[in-house]
Amino acid sequence: MKIYLDTSVISALFDNKNPERKALTEEFFSGIRLYRTYISELSLVEIAKTPDKSLRDKMRQVAKRFSILEINEEVEKLASEYVRYKAVPKSYSEDTYHIAVAVLNEIDYLLSWNFRHIVRKRTRDIVRMINTLRNLKSIEIITPGELL
Repeated sequence: MKIYLDTSVISALFDNKNPERKALTEEFFSGIRLYRTYISELSLVEIAKTPDKSLRDKMRQVAKRFSILEINEEVEKLASEYVRYKAVPKSYSEDTYHIAVAVLNEIDYLLSWNFRHIVRKRTRDIVRMINTLRNLKSIEIITPGELL
């Protein structure tokens, strides 16, 4: 099974402000070897923007364990389509890149803790609709806790 982790999943490993989410993420990571796990170039960019150097370094160490998917023109086009149909607000369009790169690489599950723009019914419904219309593989958008 192939899974894609957005940056929120990696950062949750170090989030002491939300112990439940951190614990669920740690539990998920304890069995991560069961999956083929991916992140994208965008994940690396987001990690690089982390202001806290210590946290940034820890996140980079975790990210090194995963295969990195490329953001290309096809990803940009699909991400734009998701924005056009309001799967995610235009001001947060970078979140659609995580979805698009995972879909185009035929990932089974996209894992995220981003309830505001990614792990929500509206986003799932619009992504499913667009993917069906474009004959793209379906993707499940869930939290790490749901995959346990």
